[in-house]
Amino acid sequence: MRELILGGQKSGKSRCAERRAAAWLAAPARRAVLLATAREGDAEMRRRIERHRRERAARVPGLATVEVPLELARAVAAHAAPDCLVVVDCLPLWLTNLMMPLEGSAPGPVDPLPACEGLCQALRAAPGPVVLVSNEIGLGVSPMSREARHFVDVLGGLHQALAALCSRVTLMVAGIEVPVKAATGGGQ
Repeated sequence: MRELILGGQKSGKSRCAERRAAAWLAAPARRAVLLATAREGDAEMRRRIERHRRERAARVPGLATVEVPLELARAVAAHAAPDCLVVVDCLPLWLTNLMMPLEGSAPGPVDPLPACEGLCQALRAAPGPVVLVSNEIGLGVSPMSREARHFVDVLGGLHQALAALCSRVTLMVAGIEVPVKAATGGGQ
């Protein structure tokens, strides 16, 4: 099973992914890992990340968390297994880390397209279930800056590529799951 969960900020995307993880972990001999892409850029973000860790651990105790700000394809490949659900939360933060790194951090901005293709390849090769969480940012006002428009273009293209690879695509609206693409049969 491969699922892409899209939605606006605070739409319930992460909670939906946590429900998928809890359901997966309810069966015996299963593992789940969350690949978290956020970076601690400032004190507020550090507090936010810590709060998410605490709340997630309370809601889904068996869900391990691994911090993966950049090497997402490698992490998906390393953790994917038939008995392990991999949850990626979230793609826009990962893309931001690639395209707009924190000041003074290495590496500098990189071309995101090879990294996006690498993620798609890792998803294709994953022998177990993968759930990807992302913000649907293409429904709002067109950004004014060239960099922001490029970001929206890259993320939109990534969404389309991932949706084609996923058996299920869910749009979250006000905490409600709206099926966009439903799983059929026994495929991935």
